[in-house]
Amino acid sequence: MTFSEEIRQAAQQYWDSSFSHPFVTGIGDGTLPLAKFRHYVLQDAYYLKHFAKIQARAASKAQDFATIAELAEHATSTYAAELSLHQSFFEPLGISSEALAEFEPAPTAYAYVSHMHHASEGTLGETIAAILPCYWLYYEVGQQLQSCTPDSPIYAQWIATYSSEWFERVVFEQVDRLNDLAERASAEERERMKQHFVKSCYYELMFWQMGWTEETFEQIYLRTVDRQDVK
Repeated sequence: MTFSEEIRQAAQQYWDSSFSHPFVTGIGDGTLPLAKFRHYVLQDAYYLKHFAKIQARAASKAQDFATIAELAEHATSTYAAELSLHQSFFEPLGISSEALAEFEPAPTAYAYVSHMHHASEGTLGETIAAILPCYWLYYEVGQQLQSCTPDSPIYAQWIATYSSEWFERVVFEQVDRLNDLAERASAEERERMKQHFVKSCYYELMFWQMGWTEETFEQIYLRTVDRQDVK
């Protein structure tokens, strides 16, 4: 069993739950309300900005020119491909410049980004382990949904992006890199890599839920107050 297979198995409960989450299945059959997808796109744009920073930080940790160049290219690709994809959604989803200026990250998006920044303070292996679920899980979701034909062109475009050959190449380049780094890591570092990966898988699942509930800090606060009132 490779290291990537081992840590994926450790996160299996979170990984499998993503495929049956109503946010994901709603993209596939086109029934996901656009308001929920709009909330997700805003949060994901925030997430990807930080994701690109962490990719660039990973490049700075590499020891050879080839890895530096490849990881720097990943950071550039995040901006050029995924953020441009989101920008193409802004107009049909009614996301104005004012909405972007007033944007506040949801608790889950903020926590996920904070987790990745914390993990990226460690080794290159720890950094890659923390960001890999975003690559790998989205690819597998794209593969699951690639035969779907939602009426919404937005959802069809989203599926096409994450089921593309380009994305597949990028994903497995990172999977192979993680396995190589794990072979040279100590047992203690491998354990930290595993923990970072599992936590990121948890946050990937919670990211779907965040979009589904249109989560905000105010919403979480009101729920907490309601529970206190019941007591």
